[in-house]
Amino acid sequence: MLANKSSFGGVFTATCYDKDGNLKWAEEFPNLVVNVGLQFINQQVFLASNYTASWYMGLVNTGATYNAANTMSAHATWTENTDYSQATRPLIVFTTPTTANPSVATSDVVTFTINANATIAGAFITTSSTKAGTTGTLLSVGNFTVGDRGLVSGDTLNVTYTFSATAA
Repeated sequence: MLANKSSFGGVFTATCYDKDGNLKWAEEFPNLVVNVGLQFINQQVFLASNYTASWYMGLVNTGATYNAANTMSAHATWTENTDYSQATRPLIVFTTPTTANPSVATSDVVTFTINANATIAGAFITTSSTKAGTTGTLLSVGNFTVGDRGLVSGDTLNVTYTFSATAA
């Protein structure tokens, strides 16, 4: 009898540069793939839905906690940080997933140009580009492992996301 399970998960990698291009800090942090994100994946694979969604990244304000029931319209324990100059949440472009175990898809660098002093907890991924919007599907959300990070106006925050599916 085969006892095979699969698991899904991702890792954010963030690097912060000051206004002069000097590296301030770098960190890799895990995420929680929320229930609606798992449902979305299953719908696309098993119901052969017409998939047209794009993915976008947002930032999370300080003091955030998460649970698997979080959605874009219901996440009372965290709020979005919009202190960056891009008019919308930045688009995420992924590489073609690998055929190895685990199968991995990595995003291109997503850039946030910080335009106010702010403290952020981490990042999230959704299908909606609207800053501070509450529509779309939340895929995942995660906090920095070292705690909240201070950013100042003029900083650039570069983030990549690596998503993997493992036959465990």
